[in-house]
Amino acid sequence: MAAVTRPRWLPDSVAAVAGAVIVIATGALTLPAARSETGRLLPVVGFLAAVLVLGQLCQAEGLFSAAGARLARWSGRDPVRLLTGTFVLASVTTAVLSLDTTVVLLTPVVHDTTTRLRLRPRPAAYACTHLANSGSLLLPVSNLTNLLAFAVCGLSLGGFTAVMALPWLAAIAVEYVVFRFFFRADLAPPGADAADSEPAPAPPPVPRFALAVVVATLAGFAVTSFAGVSPAWAAAAGACVLAVRSLIRREVTVPGIARAASIPFLLFVLGLGLVVQALSTHGLGIAIGHLLPSGSSLPALLGVAFLAAAIANLVNNLPAVLVLLAAVTASGAAPAVVTGLVLAVLIGVNVGPNLSYAGSLATLLWRRLLAERDQDVDLGQFTRLGLATVPAGLAVATVALWAGLWLTGHR
Repeated sequence: MAAVTRPRWLPDSVAAVAGAVIVIATGALTLPAARSETGRLLPVVGFLAAVLVLGQLCQAEGLFSAAGARLARWSGRDPVRLLTGTFVLASVTTAVLSLDTTVVLLTPVVHDTTTRLRLRPRPAAYACTHLANSGSLLLPVSNLTNLLAFAVCGLSLGGFTAVMALPWLAAIAVEYVVFRFFFRADLAPPGADAADSEPAPAPPPVPRFALAVVVATLAGFAVTSFAGVSPAWAAAAGACVLAVRSLIRREVTVPGIARAASIPFLLFVLGLGLVVQALSTHGLGIAIGHLLPSGSSLPALLGVAFLAAAIANLVNNLPAVLVLLAAVTASGAAPAVVTGLVLAVLIGVNVGPNLSYAGSLATLLWRRLLAERDQDVDLGQFTRLGLATVPAGLAVATVALWAGLWLTGHR
């Protein structure tokens, strides 16, 4: 509730940390269990911090500004072309640099681009948050939930990407079709005042050094995956390279880098994880285990995906995936069945959160960012769009997962 209502007197990070302190102090979560859960979450939180810093430094280098300028020039002030370009840019950014980069850094660029072109910002702005969630199925590094699932799914980096490629494309396709219909009024051709305005200026040059660091970091993700090392180290290495360069050139400061890591948000993630672990210890995990379908048939995968989506919207997707993965891996199913169920959970906790503000940490960040830019987010419209995209996206992506498991021989 603190994260959704955002009262000024109770920051969500304070609420989560206070909740963690309460469950430990009352014995609902023992101190050894709290240490164990914190240890499990720290690599994930470290990866998030490194990616946030890496993304912020890429922004300082001008990478996202260059992308936004090229998006504006390519669109030619056509709202549909702008939405299409935003879908491509947001999907790639989410897959490569994680959903938090899309929300925190790409959303302002897209919002400012639509404002400068005198177009209605809602379709492109909403596309950023929806694709931050639905578009995060492709790589283990695309989402915190993916990292957790990747650790227990029994697939290599290449195997994970091969299986999830079809669900990723399917989820994006459903989003695009629904967006074109849902925002048809906003996507109408602009008036004469916008059409007759000055042409978009020439885009700035692409910062090649920053782009090279991003490519090298991606290669580092692959290397760490094969070496059995946390990808947080690769992300940290990329962030350090850009940080040293930017500090030498006096483009950023050490306090600025620290702010980019968003320490309060990281504390929120840790606190929420401890609170939900206490719930799981006292019956939530057992209850969810009883609800999980068995087997890897298409109906079973669909049931798991929709169940995961429902739980994510109740307790947020990061705690939801922790509880669900524990239930799946404790089910005693065959390894191939566990792989399918884990990936179905991933579809549920990545696509499902588009239904509510509280479903995803990325959505909470997106809403906060737009509020800071005086852009109102209507709860009714957000929910209606979620109802139009989430059930269809879950169904189509899960069918694609079933096909992907069959095509890659993981059934």
